[in-house]
Amino acid sequence: MARTNPKTVARQKRIRRIRKNISGTASKPRLRVFRSSKHIYAQIIDDTKGHTLVSMSDIDIAITGSDAKTKSEKAQKVGTLIAEKAKVAGITKVVFDRGGNLYHGRVKALSESAREAGLDF
Repeated sequence: MARTNPKTVARQKRIRRIRKNISGTASKPRLRVFRSSKHIYAQIIDDTKGHTLVSMSDIDIAITGSDAKTKSEKAQKVGTLIAEKAKVAGITKVVFDRGGNLYHGRVKALSESAREAGLDF
């Protein structure tokens, strides 16, 4: 019998609760953030088609080179770069999905830098 971590179960409940109310469309796709202990990932998703339109992570930044040292600085860089990629793809408005995480720290840094770079949500 498999054991489940109570924190994981609680996070999955939060994700389901958020996703009941948030859905991305072609005109206003969903900006989904996933935060692991070491990295942060962001995707812009059209839920009507089930396609990822744009994606970015701090692993991509490590490949291209960056001066960001802390995880929060890397999250800011990811937010800026995903906004730039979204502009190139013709996306200006998105719905923000924090992925069951609290809106502070790295998640907040990513969203604020995406807003400053031109995404509207």
